[in-house]
Amino acid sequence: MSVSYPSHLGQCAEIVGGKESKPHSRPYMAIIKGNRLCGGTLIKQNWVLTAAHCQIEKTTKVILGAHSISKSESTKQNFTIVKQVPYPCYDQETHEGDLMLLQRYISEKSTVKLPLTDSDLKPGTQCLVAGWGATHSKDKKASDVLREVNIGVIERTICNDKEHYNSKPIVTLNMVCAGDKKGLKDSCIGDSGGPLMCKNEQKAIVSFGKPSRCADRQYPGVYTLLRKKYLKWIAEITGGDLE
Repeated sequence: MSVSYPSHLGQCAEIVGGKESKPHSRPYMAIIKGNRLCGGTLIKQNWVLTAAHCQIEKTTKVILGAHSISKSESTKQNFTIVKQVPYPCYDQETHEGDLMLLQRYISEKSTVKLPLTDSDLKPGTQCLVAGWGATHSKDKKASDVLREVNIGVIERTICNDKEHYNSKPIVTLNMVCAGDKKGLKDSCIGDSGGPLMCKNEQKAIVSFGKPSRCADRQYPGVYTLLRKKYLKWIAEITGGDLE
């Protein structure tokens, strides 16, 4: 496996307060399984999009076509990662640019739809996050099946105020904050790199939250927003326009 830029280890994420997804209803979802669990999305037949802080090792595999991690499924396929390309300006401290591309051997699978334009998400926009992470912040055991939860976009000024992240770190224009006003729904440990889906498009990538504070109304999940510069970089690395 070739590495184009050193990967960084960060906080992972899980699904809290959600429900089990309908089996195989999201065929673009990828499990990235090594010593740590992450999620990802198939954006082209040989490219998976995930988070830069996900730790990739020689033994890490990309699993596609799965609903259950442990059960045998006829649709499930394991792939070796042949190349990893973290975003070159990724900053581990600020979480800016927390995205990475993984190249695998080509095999026909359904891909996710990425945005064609650079657009922000308005506060209150309802989106969905999915993954195989744990279902409670105190229980770090991964979910065996794919789960999903609906969450709402939160104003950046709220996420950065003293009652929330207090700008430590700053939730920038390249990030989006999303969660539940009551703190009952969230992404947290085990699902980093998975998609934030809004109107059937992947608008962002699960990035970070407050460690051991999943589904805490004070610390909503933060996602890497797929801005124009990121979409341009993805197209350059993967060899052409994204469908």
